[in-house]
Amino acid sequence: MRIAKMLVFVVLLSMSLATAWAAGNSIQIKGSDTMVNLGQAWSEAYMQQHKDALVAVTGGGSGTGIAALISGTCDIAESSRSMKEEEIAQAKTKGIVPQEFKVGLDGLAVVVNPANSVEKLTIDQLADIFTGKIKNWKEVGGKDAPIVLLSREVNSGTHVYFKEHVLRKGNPKSTVEFDSSALLMSSSQAIADEVSQNSNAIGYYGMGYISKSQKAIAVAKDAQSQYYTPTLENVVSNKYYISRPLFFYTNGQPQGLVKDFVDFVFSPAGQQIVKDTDFVPVK
Repeated sequence: MRIAKMLVFVVLLSMSLATAWAAGNSIQIKGSDTMVNLGQAWSEAYMQQHKDALVAVTGGGSGTGIAALISGTCDIAESSRSMKEEEIAQAKTKGIVPQEFKVGLDGLAVVVNPANSVEKLTIDQLADIFTGKIKNWKEVGGKDAPIVLLSREVNSGTHVYFKEHVLRKGNPKSTVEFDSSALLMSSSQAIADEVSQNSNAIGYYGMGYISKSQKAIAVAKDAQSQYYTPTLENVVSNKYYISRPLFFYTNGQPQGLVKDFVDFVFSPAGQQIVKDTDFVPVK
């Protein structure tokens, strides 16, 4: 009986969202799992100020959000990476003109279990770990135990960014990939949960997901550089190496309710929400 009532509620909610969207007082936001909690925090605050507006936020990965924007099934795509040239070209063939907005900054945390004695790693060491060249924690000063690799799925903007900036070290000609042993996790929270219970695991996600159940590794560009952890101050100052922008994509310059929502995101209140959810404001 309870399941039946829940199904009725979901159907009614979907119908109300569809009706509101058609009426022009609803916004559909899809995309980055890194940004989904941030997007939901923005939407809740916005709806408190605009009682007649509905803002629906769902994840699924940056690629999913961009695909939804291209297909015309969302108003805003949240993405933790820039749109690819082929995605922009595909959008234009469908009459979609992507407009980019940098709405926040994020430090990509590399995390291990708190019981792991390893405190810091260089980019070279991280690249060797995630490509399978380094397979045991004792090779980087830890205990004699096999390293368990955790990665986001290939549709994730976080996966793409980590591969391009850590594994490939910013070289656009590199074809280096994650080791085949890496476990592809469906979300940042899934990585956080696995690291919290597996003392041999290592993974990565947006710093907003860090909790006491995981330990963020200090990262250095190379062995001669200083090590930094993913904190707001270190991301703002560009000292933390694995940092990235967070984006909204709309179809052309936003109008009406979508424009009002984007304006709210860039307002002092909207940017305070960025900070409150452990990301870095752009204003």
